[in-house]
Amino acid sequence: MSGNARSGLQLRSKVSAEGMLEVSLARVEVPAPGPGEVVVRIEAAPINPSDLGLLLGPADMTKASFAGTAVEPVLTAPIPVGLMAGLAGRVGESMPVGNEGAGTVVEAGAGAEGLLGRRVGFFGGASYAEFRTLAAADCLVLPAGATAAQGASCFVNPLTALGMVETMRREGHSGLVHTAAASNLGQMLNRICLKDGVPLVCVVRSAAQKALLEGQGAKHVVDSSAASFPDDLTAAVDATGATLGFDAVGGGALAGHILAAIEVVAVRKAASYSRYGSSVHKQVYIYGSLDTGPTHFVRRFGLAWGLGGWLLMPFLAKIGAEAAQRLRQRVVDELTTTFASHYAAEIGLAEALTPAAIAVYGKRATGAKYLINPAKKQ
Repeated sequence: MSGNARSGLQLRSKVSAEGMLEVSLARVEVPAPGPGEVVVRIEAAPINPSDLGLLLGPADMTKASFAGTAVEPVLTAPIPVGLMAGLAGRVGESMPVGNEGAGTVVEAGAGAEGLLGRRVGFFGGASYAEFRTLAAADCLVLPAGATAAQGASCFVNPLTALGMVETMRREGHSGLVHTAAASNLGQMLNRICLKDGVPLVCVVRSAAQKALLEGQGAKHVVDSSAASFPDDLTAAVDATGATLGFDAVGGGALAGHILAAIEVVAVRKAASYSRYGSSVHKQVYIYGSLDTGPTHFVRRFGLAWGLGGWLLMPFLAKIGAEAAQRLRQRVVDELTTTFASHYAAEIGLAEALTPAAIAVYGKRATGAKYLINPAKKQ
């Protein structure tokens, strides 16, 4: 904001009734903070896989076109006809993007004056922007000396990883299986489990990712691209006693492989045979969509099993404010250690809409996570 002008650039995504995605960088009004609210000058915001569903949706980026100006670019891309039905709720609505970020509080409403000038992390959407007005309760004051880049990812990945361990404990499991485990989130989960003594099976997609996690102390890492994967997974489940899985991939057969491996181990340890399979409850939660295709599996894991979805915000609401605050405080206490994030590149708002940047972060590849710095110019 400059002078008396209360405005700033914000990245927005829109789907038209004609089946076109339009992503633009527009100048929008920044509301004055009301009671209990603050205005944050955003200094860093990560591009998470969960952000891409709103940012780019299912548009065909191989047919994207780019227009506008260098300061206020516009991206357009067609959406396959068969996928429009799932977007009916957002047709015609220009939506701000970005789940979380970090920056400095530059204005504060009544009751929130104590945050003025403080660097905070926040969650609540519209973080791909120069400024954000939001409730002070949605902010976390960062530790002294912490940078905006260090605090930018202090909500989604850390609380998701902690939520997995919390879910395990609340549902009576004693070990975890996690897929896409070489991601920033997966590395955090590995550090949590090592620190808390939780048995963890890390499923990765390459030998290089396996070596990366083993170098960070992971004890049970299996490569899904290896011919021996089913046997390796079963052996790791046997060694850890894991009966709960969290799958970031979603599509394909991976969730079924996890359930099958847990069942094989349970049957081996059963005192007697049952034609219904083991009585050990096996559960896999899908929490991501790295593979947007159908989820398919062969039912070879008895009848005591479950496959469902898991989402962070409903989970936090379910456990209540006190338990959620306990998890948030742990993130603050271990922000630069257990919950440290790493980025492949830092880009500006306009640069986020360039073909070169989208070609990298749009792949959702391990080690290719981008950080938006609204103050950075091309």
